[in-house]
Amino acid sequence: MKNETKHIKIIALNRKASFNYFLSDFLECGLALSGTEIKSLRVNGCSIADSYIVFKGTVPQIINMHINPYDHGNIFNKDPLRARDLLMHKKEIEWFLDKIKSGGYTIVPTKVYFSKGKAKVEIALAKGKKMYDKRETIKNRDVAREIAKTIKEKNN
Repeated sequence: MKNETKHIKIIALNRKASFNYFLSDFLECGLALSGTEIKSLRVNGCSIADSYIVFKGTVPQIINMHINPYDHGNIFNKDPLRARDLLMHKKEIEWFLDKIKSGGYTIVPTKVYFSKGKAKVEIALAKGKKMYDKRETIKNRDVAREIAKTIKEKNN
């Protein structure tokens, strides 16, 4: 476990996902990207704040993932918001399709990172939160912040 964390470089996190959804069943997937997109990902990063996963037939695709055009890419740059294929095993695809068809679930990306030089995306099965669940999350976060502040004041 310790050796794996040395090879991971986090590019983007989706903090809105954990606020808007109950997340479960995380999975690491590969990304099918062009050469200029990989270079841009290494330099500029990306945004996955409003992105989600859909299935075109049995091919999972990430929608609304924004990768800035590479500065030196010229004519080889791709559309920053194009749909990008995810690389998953057939059984994983079938399992996620069954969950989505059962209703009430969606799939959202939670993290984009490089693992041993390869671009990866962590996806999660998500169920939407109601407004009162979001207020509960805010309340718990505020209480934790107050506790940490009090502990810090007592220690100083």
